[in-house]
Amino acid sequence: MSRYRLVLALAALTLGGCERGLHQMYDQPRYDPLAPSPLFADGNSARPQEPGTVPYSAGSAAQSSSGRNGTLPAAAPPPVTAELLARGRQRFNIYCAPCHSATGDGDGMIVRRGFPAPPSYHSERLRQASDRHFYDVISDGYGVMYPYADRIAPADRWAIVAYIRALQLSRHAPRALVEQQP
Repeated sequence: MSRYRLVLALAALTLGGCERGLHQMYDQPRYDPLAPSPLFADGNSARPQEPGTVPYSAGSAAQSSSGRNGTLPAAAPPPVTAELLARGRQRFNIYCAPCHSATGDGDGMIVRRGFPAPPSYHSERLRQASDRHFYDVISDGYGVMYPYADRIAPADRWAIVAYIRALQLSRHAPRALVEQQP
């Protein structure tokens, strides 16, 4: 019985030491942002941003930084060319058509399997929407649509917007534009 008490006492002492070790792990030294550090070859504690990444913040403080939702402002839309429309069609078919359908009417394969239908691009409201609105919805999501900013590059988002406009024109071209064609 005394041997059992001795083992129990040693176990209690050992576990007590573990608790102190845990606190040392929690209270590690840290570096202030942009402070010098001997840990890295460049002497800085902050690591440089990877090329091609776009900063994005979320939460209650996100609106306090510059740009929309803490992201850098998007570049202006590029001029519409045949190459841009071809790229937009390709990206649209990959990312958008499963829900919006290949024609943009909101009846894609996902919708046919029970997912909520997105609005048709041919509705008056979306025909009147700005290009920036489409870009922002692709970037940040809307309703049940999740954001695609981490999947679609900014240039490809603009290409998709140009293709959406082409889809809208395919059903709603102004009469004057159609009559001008030989």
